Order: sequence, then structure tokens, then C-alpha cells
Amino acid sequence: MFGKIMGGQSLSMPRHFTGGGIQRLRPNAVAALLAYPAMLLLLVAAALPAQQAAQQSQRQQWKTVPFAIVRYNDDAPKSWNVYHGEKKGVYLVRLWKRYLLINTAEQSAYEIDPAKVRVAGDNAELSAADVPSDPVETAEWKSRDAGPVVRHRFRFGQTGNFMELQIPLLPTGKPAY
Repeated sequence: MFGKIMGGQSLSMPRHFTGGGIQRLRPNAVAALLAYPAMLLLLVAAALPAQQAAQQSQRQQWKTVPFAIVRYNDDAPKSWNVYHGEKKGVYLVRLWKRYLLINTAEQSAYEIDPAKVRVAGDNAELSAADVPSDPVETAEWKSRDAGPVVRHRFRFGQTGNFMELQIPLLPTGKPAY
């Protein structure tokens, strides 16, 4: 039916067992059998971008805090930036080539792997899964209203270096970020 192969054998349509005998598959059945893997492949291919989009949506957007001030051992570091996320009182701080996630409400700081932070212009992206479970040891937390800013000061370890964040306040006296 499909022609001759070397040796004089002819190709015929595939056969399968049904009921009690052998029958030829109809051309529609062959097309249906071939269409099933193709549809499955399309569904898997459609699910992959959706999964990647879900992973991208889990990445939190951080925006630069204008007029914030960072002090390290009572000096201004040469390279720094402060970002705020959706939650008030949680800041992502870039200090030289290091990133710290600082939660002022819980008085905790987490060291973030710089490879996990994606910076684009004034914004940064960080996935919640990239935040370590154990905070860096800190001591001597002090938060106080210092006029137009709220000042958060803490020490790394018991005898380590001091870090101070000054976050601008709204005219109502509440933190802007």
C-alpha cells in the first residue's frame, strides 16, 4: 500500500488488537494518535512560561528611598543605597558590594547574596526565597524620631561596627517608607 522496501516486503498501515482479532487502523485513528503527543507537547510548552512568570511575580520590587542617609561607624560609606519594598519598615541596603535586608519592626538584619539581587536603574528585585532564615547577629538597636527623619541604629554582633539608617518622615510624623 505504501510502496516496497528492499527485499520485496511491502509497508502497510499499523495493526492493533481489538476485541478478538487484528484490524487495520483507520487513517483518522492514526492522525488522532499522532495529534495526542503534539497536543501534550503544546500544553507543556504553554505551562513553562506560566511557571516562569509565577517565579518572576514572586520577586519583590524594591525602589530607592530618596533622601535616606546611611552611616557606618559614624562615617558615610563611599558606595551605598537604600531601597524600600511593599512592607513599611523593611529596607534593602546596599553597602559597598554587600546587601542587607533590614527589618526595623523585628530589629533584625539579614545578609543577602549579591548575586541574588537584580538592580535596574533605581529599582532592585529580590525573591523572598533568597532571604536567609537566620538573621545576622545584631545588638544595641535604637530607633528614634530625629526631626524630619526616623533614625535606626544598631551594632553588628556584641562589639562590632555600628550602622545607622535615617529614613525621611512625612509631615505628619509617620515614616514615608
